[in-house]
Amino acid sequence: MPSERSKTRLITIGLLLGLFLSSLDQTIISTAMPTVIKELGGFSLYSWVFTIYMLASTTTMPIYGKLADLFGRRRMYLIGIFIFLVGSTLCGIAGSMTELIIYRGIQGLGAGALMPISMTIVADIYPPETRGKFMGLFGAVFAVTSIFGPALGGLIVEHWNWGWIFYMNLVIGIPALIIIAIAMEESKSTEKRSIDWLGALTLSGGIIAILLALVLGGEGQGVGMSYAWGSTEIIGLFSLGTVLLGVFLWIEMKVKEPIIPLHLFKIREIGFGNMVGFFMSAGLFGAIVYIPLFVQGVIGVNSSISGFILAPLMLSVIVTSTLAGRLMSMVSYRTILIPSMVLMTIGFVLLSQITVDTTKIEIIVYMIVAGLGMGSVYPTIGTAAQSAVDRNMRGVATSSSQFFRSIGGTIGVSVFGSLMSQQMTSGINELSVNLESFPADQLDNFTNPQILLDSAASASLPHEVLMGLRNVFSNSIDHLFLGAVIFVLIGLIASFFMGDARLVGKNKVKEQKS
Repeated sequence: MPSERSKTRLITIGLLLGLFLSSLDQTIISTAMPTVIKELGGFSLYSWVFTIYMLASTTTMPIYGKLADLFGRRRMYLIGIFIFLVGSTLCGIAGSMTELIIYRGIQGLGAGALMPISMTIVADIYPPETRGKFMGLFGAVFAVTSIFGPALGGLIVEHWNWGWIFYMNLVIGIPALIIIAIAMEESKSTEKRSIDWLGALTLSGGIIAILLALVLGGEGQGVGMSYAWGSTEIIGLFSLGTVLLGVFLWIEMKVKEPIIPLHLFKIREIGFGNMVGFFMSAGLFGAIVYIPLFVQGVIGVNSSISGFILAPLMLSVIVTSTLAGRLMSMVSYRTILIPSMVLMTIGFVLLSQITVDTTKIEIIVYMIVAGLGMGSVYPTIGTAAQSAVDRNMRGVATSSSQFFRSIGGTIGVSVFGSLMSQQMTSGINELSVNLESFPADQLDNFTNPQILLDSAASASLPHEVLMGLRNVFSNSIDHLFLGAVIFVLIGLIASFFMGDARLVGKNKVKEQKS
């Protein structure tokens, strides 16, 4: 029989593979999406491929976290990874954008278990004095896959069928599932525990309603339909979401086993840490997923090269992620977060200045600055949350941290997807007026922004039209980064209120309550 130390190593390997799987799927698709759009059509659905995945994973995170506390980490982790692999297989055979979006939703339903339960298991098997080190390692693995993912995605779509970006998950996920199933043991509790299904239902419904309002709101937005921001439909969705979330909060104050125990937010590391994660993710995911579109549509590089354009950002993330893991037991969480958020703000301000004349070197420098700020944030706020509670609350504390990061990213992608479409529509209309000398039938084809993602088609455009479209693309993405700066600044302000807590050799709950 393997020793406990050997089992711990095997479990760690399995978790790292699961983390690799989860993070790879978030990044490998970014550079592949322009090719997917070119083959399946549906440029207006671009943001939905990201949004539906994040929506499904976000709404299930707190549910998985609570179920992991109630019924065991191993069982819920295996269920999550199995659903994820089923969704990945379906995505690979999708024949339309609608099918791809549905199957990405199934993927997301499984993905909601992977990250929070992985972090919870780490807290279970490693003592506090070494936990920060492993959280930093997990952050570094995420960054490595973020480098590897976009590059791999670009190479796959250039040399093979794009479906292989999803089949790759099976190569990684099946060994991870087997390792965790064999190496991890879990005692079964005979205590009867209740599940807050009504809370889960109202939470999920509220989030879905608000995100649908954000995606469908605005002229020319959404999945083949759109509504004005002041329309009955959009106001109704926002109102429904607000009411459901209000009911959810009321339920959480009454039930015995709440999905998200509200008293956790009285703890500084959790309350303000979740705020930092929410706004940082809103800025990060709301803007960063559009960089591949910029380098392909504006600079004009092919998909494989655009995959490598994110490598400098993620390499710098690795540096500060690893450093944060070592610093957490030496300085307070706040001391790490404040300079990190400042650097990220500066990086996004620089990225908001990119134009059609910006060189690849300049973009790389800007991304390095942003990456150095990003790297330490997630490991720090994740470790702070799980170290502030007892073992029987780690699952829900960790999943709440992941939940707020994910919901921030989901809202960011939705809001910025809508913002980009609005800016594109406005820019295209203005460009069409300036190009009235061209025949009307040619003008409709010329002013389709999707043509920039096809190098052969864009090369055939008149120079005036090509530069006009690139300027429209560039100006639209500039607005995204300016919006991201606002989100990150709010996260920076929240980081000042984290207190003086740091990672130590014992739990800090008593200190935080006093």
